[in-house]
Order: sequence, then structure tokens, then C-alpha cells
Amino acid sequence: MTKIVLVEDDAKLCDLLGDYFRQQQFEVITVTDGNEAPAVIIREQPDLVILDLMLPGMDGLSVCRKVRAKVKSKIMMLTASDDDIDHVAGLEVGADDFVNKPIKPRVLLARIRMLLRRDLNMPSPAEFSASGAGVQVATDPQYRYGALTINQRRRTCELAGQSICLTDSEFRLLWLLASQPDEVLTRDYLVMETRGIQYDGLDRTIDNKIVSLRKKLDDNPSLPRKIITVRGKGYLFVPDRW
Repeated sequence: MTKIVLVEDDAKLCDLLGDYFRQQQFEVITVTDGNEAPAVIIREQPDLVILDLMLPGMDGLSVCRKVRAKVKSKIMMLTASDDDIDHVAGLEVGADDFVNKPIKPRVLLARIRMLLRRDLNMPSPAEFSASGAGVQVATDPQYRYGALTINQRRRTCELAGQSICLTDSEFRLLWLLASQPDEVLTRDYLVMETRGIQYDGLDRTIDNKIVSLRKKLDDNPSLPRKIITVRGKGYLFVPDRW
């Protein structure tokens, strides 16, 4: 049975969601205080953590930061804020997805199922001799662009020999970009491939993940050269800038 740890200080919402998910055959453990959340999450090792951004005691960002390296759980953050700064901060500390309040249980359930079944069934690497991308044996596919190495099976990313810590969703996004170098990938495509939903023209999750990737991969967010924005269209991975 899929295990969820739900961290939400609104007692009514916590009870509503907890009961609803149990009816959907999830095992649900609820926590209402941020200070208690890390110990519960680490002890339970759930498949998914649903984490409110604003909590009494330790806030959601701090909880996420504290547990990220100690659990393999997917982490979904709930927020009443549309502020991109909060979203970027959440992605940087390891959140896999964001859902804005107010919450409709059925919609949240759909997002949860998509997040839990999201895996790394990505396009098989193709050789890009002109750009210098390399492919290992089929059982260990990876891309190499200059100082950047991305390994699909190990889910690792290295830049100039240094290991870069990426969330599952960041890794998947980077892999998609690297799999199609010098091609503009639209937001519609990236949202569907990474989140399994249609892009509504307003969702900033992909943009925020790009910002987070740029920071982690030493690509100046103010003047990016490696993952560039094509205004009105999407993003382009530049293979010879690594």
C-alpha cells in the first residue's frame, strides 16, 4: 500500500484529505506541526510527503531541506502563495511538485498519482557526434557534453567532476533538454512530459525549475548561455557551452 505522510496545520483540511486518501486505499500518516514532521518522515520513509509551506514551528521549506537527503520520497508542497520566489526556493531544497491552495481533493489525487507513477522512461539516448554527446552501453545510458555528464540509470549529474544534487523532477527536465540539443522544447511539451498535465499558459513550475537548474549548473540565471530561453516558445539546450 502506498504510504503518504501529510503535513498540514489546518486541522479540517488535514482530516478531509486524510480521510479521502484512505478511501482511495492509501496509508496516511498526518502531522500538524512542523517541528515534529522531520522525525516522522525519516522514520516512516513514505512514498510521498505532502507538505504545507506555512507551518507552525518549522516551516515547509526547512522541513524539506532537513529530510531531502534522508528519504527517497516524492515531496509535494502545498502553498497559498503564487510567488515564484517560494516555488524556486522549494525546488532548490528538493520539492518535486507544487500545488496551489485552495485544494480540490480529486484534482490533488490526480496530481499525486501522476507524480507517483512518474519515472525515468525517457527517450533513449542518441549519438550526437557533432555536439560531442556520448552514449554508453544500452544498460547504462548517459549523455556527455563537455564538462557535463548525466547518467540515466544511476540518476546522477556531474559538472566538471563535481556531483550535482538534483531532484527527480529536475533530473527528468534536464534529461529531456539534453536528449534534444539545439532544439527548442516548448512549455507545452515539457509540462506534459514531466508532469503529465496540459500546460494552461499560466503554470510557472517549468520556468522555476529551469531557474533552479541554471543555479545548480553554474549557468547565470540573469544571462544564461547553457539553457537559454526562446521568448514565446520555450527552452533550448546548447550542447557546446558546457
